[in-house]
Amino acid sequence: MLVQVWHFSFTVADIERSVAFYRDVLGLELAHRQEQANEYTRKFVGYPDAHLKVAQFRIAGAAINRSGHMLELVEYVAPKGEKVDTRTKNPGTAHLAFEVDDAPAEYERMRALGVRFRSAPVAIEAGINKGGYTCYFLDPDDITLEVIQPPKRE
Repeated sequence: MLVQVWHFSFTVADIERSVAFYRDVLGLELAHRQEQANEYTRKFVGYPDAHLKVAQFRIAGAAINRSGHMLELVEYVAPKGEKVDTRTKNPGTAHLAFEVDDAPAEYERMRALGVRFRSAPVAIEAGINKGGYTCYFLDPDDITLEVIQPPKRE
């Protein structure tokens, strides 16, 4: 039986560049860093020469799960991976949405820092989040992220 989500993970090309983005641009709190070049890691990732650099983040002040983090970034030092097409239309790709209280203000703040957006915030006109705002943006590895401002609920 599933109990809760432990964390989710993105594979990145350059852990230092990604740590700077998620910490300094998005404001996530770096919870833990480690390198994994051991037998158990090699077994569970399925690469006999695996060497990983890992950074784990949480949202400061938010309730977190037992693992102590919610986002894990992994750089494969070995074996090196290849860039994949991360566009959201492609099966197997994912995105992560961050709730914000003011989507237009976050858009302007991040755009001023050089963040690449697919669009300015869009008014949500239908469905459960009607009355809110949302937009997609990209991290340094072209991983799609989202800011969503939910509608005011009564």
